[in-house]
Amino acid sequence: MKKILYILGFTWVVLVLALPLNAQTEKIPEGITLSFRAGNATELSKFFHSNIELIILEKEDVYSRSQAVQIIRKFFTAHKPEAFKIIFEGGKENSRYAIGCLQTSEMKYRVYFLMKKQDGSPLIHQLRIEEEEKNDQ
Repeated sequence: MKKILYILGFTWVVLVLALPLNAQTEKIPEGITLSFRAGNATELSKFFHSNIELIILEKEDVYSRSQAVQIIRKFFTAHKPEAFKIIFEGGKENSRYAIGCLQTSEMKYRVYFLMKKQDGSPLIHQLRIEEEEKNDQ
């Protein structure tokens, strides 16, 4: 039931953000994609807000940037990335979201993140990594 509520909530957020899409909207920074591909938590953390909501494999909480980098580093150590690609992105002027696919040595993970501009720079406020459903492959 919790997963269904999450999917409905995330779908609502995606729809609300996607409605006023503007052709001038910025793309997700390439550094994020490169960090996921390399499994580089330190580089990825350069795009983290000072506090970030992390949902990784059913564990959810709000962490400081330094705590989040340790958690992401632990995830990348346990699940070595082989490839990462953005599947979908959208948003509006001050907020962007993206859905990606992270291929590791043992399986695929779905990655969702929400970014908001702060002082002109896009920063990740929410990051979710979950196992990809077998029928999604």
